[in-house]
Order: sequence, then structure tokens, then C-alpha cells
Amino acid sequence: MSDAHPSARVRRGRKIRGMSAVLLPMTSTGEIDWMSYRELLAGTVAVGLVPAVNMDTGYVQLLDADTRCRVLDTAKAVVGADFVAGAHVADAPGDAWDHDATVRAMEEIEGRGGTPVVFPSNGLNALDGADWAGAHAELARTSDRFIGFELGPMFVPHGRIYALEAYAALLDVPQCVGAKHSSLSRQLEWERLALRDAKRSDFLVLSGNDLAIDMVMYGSDYLLGLSAFAPEHFAKRDALWAADDPAFYELNDLLQYLGCFAFRDPVPAYKHDAAIFLHLRGRIASPNTHPGSPERPASDREPLADIARRLEALA
Repeated sequence: MSDAHPSARVRRGRKIRGMSAVLLPMTSTGEIDWMSYRELLAGTVAVGLVPAVNMDTGYVQLLDADTRCRVLDTAKAVVGADFVAGAHVADAPGDAWDHDATVRAMEEIEGRGGTPVVFPSNGLNALDGADWAGAHAELARTSDRFIGFELGPMFVPHGRIYALEAYAALLDVPQCVGAKHSSLSRQLEWERLALRDAKRSDFLVLSGNDLAIDMVMYGSDYLLGLSAFAPEHFAKRDALWAADDPAFYELNDLLQYLGCFAFRDPVPAYKHDAAIFLHLRGRIASPNTHPGSPERPASDREPLADIARRLEALA
């Protein structure tokens, strides 16, 4: 363990706060399967995870405004108020950050009882570190609770991970209760944990590292796309960690194998693997994905089926 990363230490018996992105399933004819979606939402809540909707896993960048609102209405109807949702602003490279549009997107979520996740946009991520943190301070004038979001360029072309100084300034915004960190870098996440521990202990470092889901061992909580594949198994894993049960490791290893397989290049195609996996397990009616999202080869089906069988054996 490096002295530069004091948070890179195992914290046994810690209760993990788990937030799980929910896949937006599609029918065989390419429409949204709202019935299956309601069941996925209900299943996520039933095992004790907080559903995250209108995130990358829910194709938020590919949805029109009316569909995004219907997703929120469905979440409210199924879940109540305990959900988080991406506050997405559709813009183009070179656009300035649109404060008013961001506020409107957040209000759509807050009006339904959810907590906004300030989704990266071209304009927001074009800001330098101080202005990026300052933008969140501006949002705090109209919102009393929201979550920030660092998203790496492997997920979206305009993704950006900020310097630690900007992250420190974000922690100075009390209305920002946490931030999802999706750099896929242990080192950068450890740095954020160390800063959180020193500066603001109640701040949620929400790991988005689907290639290192054991970051929860070091003090991270999570908001993952991978947990959409098997929320009940993530919930079981989390409970094992809280109980300091060594069975945690075998289950975590298998879930990590699933993550390394599904989140290989091109990373956005993980959503197709999620659809295949959920379909194999009888959770959704079709393995289809959104027509604007990249697909995996048919050869992915057998490895995913093998992982599903092994997970069931550990249940």
C-alpha cells in the first residue's frame, strides 16, 4: 500500500450502499418492453438496492424527452421515491454548458421524488476543473440533494475525469451528497476515497468501476452497470461483506469475471450482454438491445450462460 493512497486498505464488516443501474429492455420488434422493465425495477428494490434509471445502462443518450419522462414515471410508480436518475442534457460538441436545461432535467426527477445524477454533457465536461465544480455549486441553489458524475471517455466520447483539485471543490458543495466515479482506475478511486475520508466522511464515493467491483472492500459504495445483470447476487455479496463472511470472495470473483467479460472493448456493448444475460435467466422477454447501441457476437451467449449457471449454484 502506497502512502499516497491511505484508503487502499480493507475495511471489513462495512455496510455497503449499493445503487444499481437498470437495463431498459427491448421487445423483439425494437420497442421498449415496459412490462419487463417494471419487473426489473421491482426486483432491484426487493433485494435492497437503489435503482438507477435513465443512466447509460438505460440508453439515456438515445431516448427522446417523452421516453425519459415515461421512465421516470414508471420508476415512481414501481419504486416510490427511493431511486436515482440521470439528469441528461442532449447537446453537441462545442456547445456551452446549459445551466437552465440541466436544472429542468433535475427538476423532472425531483418532482417524482428521485435524486438526480448530474449526467455528463459536452458543455459541462468542456469546463475546466474549477468551473466544473462551480457549475455544481450553481445547481445547488435550486436543488438540495444530487449526485455528481465523472465518466471516462471509454463510455462516451465527451467523457472526462477531472483532477483531484476539482473533486475536492465538489466536496465543498453540501447539496452534492456523492459522485459516481467511472474512470476504471483503482488509483484514481483510491485518491478520492482518501480525500473523502480527510475532508467529508459522509460523501458517497460511488464506484463505477465494473472491472474492479471489489473497490467496496476499500470504502467505496457503488453505482454500477454490471449489477443490472444480477442485482440479487450483488445484494448477497454485499451482505456477506457486512457479515465478514469469507464466502464474499468466491461470489465477488465470479461477478468480477462477468464484469471483465461484459465490459471488454467496445465497452458500450456491455448493454447487449446484459440483455442476453437477463434473457437467459428468464428476467426479460427478449435479448434485443436498443437499435442505436452496439451489439456483441452470438458467441457471447455460451460464456454468459455458463456464468449464469455458476451464479445459481452459489445462490
